[in-house]
Amino acid sequence: MATTKATIKKGQKPTKEQLNEVKEAAKKDAVFDEDAPELSVEQYAEMAEMARKKRAGEKKPVVAIRITPATLEKAKATGRGYTGFLSRLLDNAIDDPELVKKSLMG
Repeated sequence: MATTKATIKKGQKPTKEQLNEVKEAAKKDAVFDEDAPELSVEQYAEMAEMARKKRAGEKKPVVAIRITPATLEKAKATGRGYTGFLSRLLDNAIDDPELVKKSLMG
């Protein structure tokens, strides 16, 4: 069995050929050997629990804030994921004492 390796960078979309390779690979049975043994039920359960704990720690609270229409338009203009952009922007701003001082004086 041949191994295919491809690097897809963040934000890059896979080619049609790469998508077809993945679809074809999904149709095949997994081949287990000494380098890649099949996981036990206990191992699957442990991995699932670890994933649940990781997701729980990553959840961000949902809040509602009022912003001007102009600010919302500018944020949306950054493209898909603009709410994540706004979150990172606020994270950076709250850590900047000068910006906090300026914003409090309104």
